[in-house]
Amino acid sequence: MVDVAQVDETFKRLQSHKGVQGVIVINADGIAIRSTFDNDLTVQYASLISHFTVKSRSVIKKLDPENDLKFLRIRSKKHEIMIAPEFEKAGQYYLVVVQDPSAE
Repeated sequence: MVDVAQVDETFKRLQSHKGVQGVIVINADGIAIRSTFDNDLTVQYASLISHFTVKSRSVIKKLDPENDLKFLRIRSKKHEIMIAPEFEKAGQYYLVVVQDPSAE
């Protein structure tokens, strides 16, 4: 079971980094469990990132069935999106951090 205090601390620590705009935890169904974004943006990120992560994992598995996705980093002009998927027998979760890459 996940300790809520530990999750709170992790969110605070991530938010304290320069340029971080938001943090989201998404479950295997593409539903945000926790987010620092407003509801509309949370739903949009959760849906799109969930699909993207599933596709990315599929590519890795097709290239090498014994391999697995550990981390994704997407950088555009406006955002850098970092996705840390966790694939457990109990379920899949994605930790997503969105930051401004120019705030370095």
